[in-house]
Amino acid sequence: MSVKKDIKRAIYPGTFDPITNGHLDIIKRACKMFDEIIVAVATSESKKPKFDLEKRIEMLQAVTSDFPKIRVISFSSLLVDLSDELDSNIIIRGLRAVSDFEYELQMGYANASLKKELETIYLMPSLEHAFVSSSVVRSILHFNGKIDHLVPFEAHKLIQGYR
Repeated sequence: MSVKKDIKRAIYPGTFDPITNGHLDIIKRACKMFDEIIVAVATSESKKPKFDLEKRIEMLQAVTSDFPKIRVISFSSLLVDLSDELDSNIIIRGLRAVSDFEYELQMGYANASLKKELETIYLMPSLEHAFVSSSVVRSILHFNGKIDHLVPFEAHKLIQGYR
């Protein structure tokens, strides 16, 4: 008799414009907690991302290629609809500062109001990555500044080729 194991699957949604060392830190730590992590890249047309969706997915796939628990997808729907589609009721979000907390708390409550089974787990990046955000990286890129210490090596190579 075989016992069917329930897979602990979590969704890590974001724009990832671009992926940072802080994002990667969250991914690595989430891999210790879940059987599968689906990194869901939001189209986020309203945010007018610097990198197109295909480039953001390419960066994430390059950075996570050695992580067997990671699957990278894109989405342009409500997160609760995506969670139904992927059969996952766990959302992972990163928190760096108090300002993140307020926004993430509102989003977590909004998602829970749409689907009560949905749980949001908040992870803080390691202290060394606490100040890193995609918007900081984009600002530095705007002035052709040095970002190799802020983004994973594989992403940095792709960003250099994209410029």
